[in-house]
Amino acid sequence: MDILENYRILDIIDIVLVALLLYYVYKLVKGTVAINIFLGIVIIYLISKLVELLKMELLSTILGEFIGAGIFALIVVFQQEIRKFLLMVGTTNISRRKGFFKHLRFMHAVEDSLNTDVDSILDACNNMSLTKTGALIVLQRATNLEFVKNTGDEMNIELNRPILESIFFKNSTLHDGAVIIEDNRITATRAILPVSNERNIPLRFGLRHRAAVGITEKTDAVALVVSEETGQISYIKDGDFELYEGNDELRELLIQDLS
Repeated sequence: MDILENYRILDIIDIVLVALLLYYVYKLVKGTVAINIFLGIVIIYLISKLVELLKMELLSTILGEFIGAGIFALIVVFQQEIRKFLLMVGTTNISRRKGFFKHLRFMHAVEDSLNTDVDSILDACNNMSLTKTGALIVLQRATNLEFVKNTGDEMNIELNRPILESIFFKNSTLHDGAVIIEDNRITATRAILPVSNERNIPLRFGLRHRAAVGITEKTDAVALVVSEETGQISYIKDGDFELYEGNDELRELLIQDLS
């Protein structure tokens, strides 16, 4: 009981917040080469605390200097992960954070606040999938995509299925590059996206998929890609391929992420 009395409620909150921080950092680096580096850092930090507790001063000093100097190296090694983490923290549209307010029932139904015609997008993607028509669609969320729109042809067209299909029609002059969608309007075509250098992307995926991963790494946008080779529809968010089963589940993912 005496030990418990020495702990304050703030100490418990402190432990919980550190655990959450480590969990989200782990999620960011999971599945990448950086996970091994992350685990190595955690092990070295725990060892340094152990030798400090055992009052092994020489080893404690060496490990302390190593950790201090290694901070600068970590900024270089974890450049992409730090970018994604800061983007996640700095996003101003709080209502999109994992449906937080939705679960607390402080907001109306998700579909009531959704402006984007998700059904038209999915219908177009399914039709293009059947004909193996390659397509790359980027849907803006909180991050402004002006820097991407400037690389293509700026538009201001109301979103609908025939327009999307005509843009990516193989003989169309607009089919190369990405389409940018804001709310329920197509605001750019033939946009050039930053291509990801991530080595874990399977070789069967081409430049369209790498471009989709690249834009979702650097912004909070989400992307849909229709493969020209297989007709497969991929959904990409936060630089990762989101797994789904069937059109209904993909629709729910889009509604949740865009609301």
